[in-house]
Amino acid sequence: MAVKPVVDGIEQEHLGRLVVVRVNVQDPAGKVLGDRYATVFTPTFVFFDSEGEIAWRGVGAIDPAEVRRRMSP
Repeated sequence: MAVKPVVDGIEQEHLGRLVVVRVNVQDPAGKVLGDRYATVFTPTFVFFDSEGEIAWRGVGAIDPAEVRRRMSP
């Protein structure tokens, strides 16, 4: 929950370029996705490119500057 305001800010800043999907890995459907993407720790952030491939991932606090760098053309 501590990173929620940061993620919300990133989502607003990149509206239309970035889709944020929050998954609760405690729920059955979330567990399936967590297993599929080898999520061991929470929070885990998985960023996909436009082709649906994992572009990068991070665990723990997320740095908005890193998101900006990764999203640069």
